[in-house]
Amino acid sequence: MRRPGSRFGGRLEPFSHVDLQLYAGRSLDIVTQAELVTSFAPVRADFALSACGSAMVEAADHLAQEDERSNRLFLLLLEGLRTLALSPATPSAVLDGYLFRLASVAGYHPHLDACAACGAPGPHDVFTIAAGGALCPDDAPFDAHPLDPAVTGLLRRLLGGPLSDQRDAPEDPRVRRAAAALVASYLTYHLGRPLRALELVER
Repeated sequence: MRRPGSRFGGRLEPFSHVDLQLYAGRSLDIVTQAELVTSFAPVRADFALSACGSAMVEAADHLAQEDERSNRLFLLLLEGLRTLALSPATPSAVLDGYLFRLASVAGYHPHLDACAACGAPGPHDVFTIAAGGALCPDDAPFDAHPLDPAVTGLLRRLLGGPLSDQRDAPEDPRVRRAAAALVASYLTYHLGRPLRALELVER
């Protein structure tokens, strides 16, 4: 005889924001009550949105520490999923903004308006991932290649303002690809490993 499905199944879909009551088991916690706050159904229903949402959740999971609360991490993830649920024209732009801000929340704030090494006010056109941002001429490696000013400007927009500002990003695709590659490399460097879900986004 088939066993009935879980009474919480409809409330525990991927990307759902839920209020859970848990019972501490020996190795795993047991869900005893689940109240759905927001379903984010549009994110699940669309491949591009789902791929971006998966990358957001994976990155947050890498940074979250067991038994430690991080309101900033949680609120940023909610903002990212809410923005994706609005079906933006360029969901990958929302993801880039989320990942860049996530690095900042994790303690790896990208310095864009001052030299990451000496603090000299910018703008500076050399960006070094290992240094954590822009470098002035005195601190930049002699063989460093300057960033396109349009890419630097986009990075500033990705880092500041609400994520909803990235919904209809009109930038040149070449500029967006360059900024996206830099954001992904920046997060990979500081996480110590790449996000597997980014492979879905690139498709």
